[in-house]
Amino acid sequence: MLPEEIIVRPVITEKSNDQMQAGKYTFEVNKKATKVEIAKAVEKLFEVKVLKVNTMKVNGKTKRVRYKEGKTSDWKKAIVTIDTNPSEKTYLGKGGKTIKVSKKYKDSIDEFMGA
Repeated sequence: MLPEEIIVRPVITEKSNDQMQAGKYTFEVNKKATKVEIAKAVEKLFEVKVLKVNTMKVNGKTKRVRYKEGKTSDWKKAIVTIDTNPSEKTYLGKGGKTIKVSKKYKDSIDEFMGA
């Protein structure tokens, strides 16, 4: 699946706006997407480092219009925690030399609120 097919839209509520300060962003995702696919899609689309993904299935509600009763469709929600303080990683290479790897990650998702 393409990243654009996995992430359907952002979920913007009061609770999700409060969680943005802690680096948690809420998305509506494809029902067949796994946590690993969601993490890779968010990293590719928004150029951030994903630390954790929590998913949940949201059941549709029963709605009534005049005499007819129907049901809204079920959907899947993902709460993605990103690294708000990305730093460069160091490890030992051949010969005991320290090698620094610095990837350019953002510390927030600017496109989330339509900015």
